[in-house]
Amino acid sequence: MRIITTESYDELSMAAASIVAGQIYLKPASVLGLTTGSTPEGMYGKLVAVHKAIGLDFSKVTTFNLDAYLGLGADDPQSYHHFMQKHFFDYVNVKPENIHIPDGLAKDVTGECRAYDAAIRAAGGIDLQLLGIGRNAHIGFNEPDVKFEAATHKVRLDDETIQANARFFEDETAVPRYAISMGIKTIMLARRVVLLASGWEKADAVKRAVLGSVSPATPASILQLHQDATIIADSAAASLLPEKFQHGEHEI
Repeated sequence: MRIITTESYDELSMAAASIVAGQIYLKPASVLGLTTGSTPEGMYGKLVAVHKAIGLDFSKVTTFNLDAYLGLGADDPQSYHHFMQKHFFDYVNVKPENIHIPDGLAKDVTGECRAYDAAIRAAGGIDLQLLGIGRNAHIGFNEPDVKFEAATHKVRLDDETIQANARFFEDETAVPRYAISMGIKTIMLARRVVLLASGWEKADAVKRAVLGSVSPATPASILQLHQDATIIADSAAASLLPEKFQHGEHEI
């Protein structure tokens, strides 16, 4: 596992965007696993800027989003479809047919999950998977005590996750209780994984993910076993790590 600690959120966003851009330059037809939430917004903004400034080409890229709320259609302003359009897809040249996001209105949720994993396999697997981390150390919507062998599946959101996401809705009661999420197995099959963490409220989760025991109680801890995993954390999110990990880049 590699740890990159940045002094600011802006530097975190730049570091993440540089990794994504490098992946596309090396392999124009890359398969990217994308994530949503406030942390990756800066990264998407910088990728859009690079696309506009020097023509970073997404035309051969295929994308698969980590998760989606159940019960929200693509046109809902709180859906992850809407988030991705607003922050990224509306401004770059990813072909619409190459964009994949779980269907939050699927009538057959089990079938949707199986089809999603099948589509990832058909695309050749994910080259670079981007992740955020929840306060309870979830990745995707894989909450604590999720089975590590799970593929894409229906999940019930923990109360802590619902409370954390309530800021995006009118109130907590409007937050969906269920979602479709790539499972730990699906995430671990990605050739490369990059997790982004920003803010003091993520510091404990980062510490447990990096230094704690590998356990379903801390879903992100499984990344300790991945062949090519990088955590990019700003100084606040890295604040509970040992001093030597709080600056620069290190291997664990």
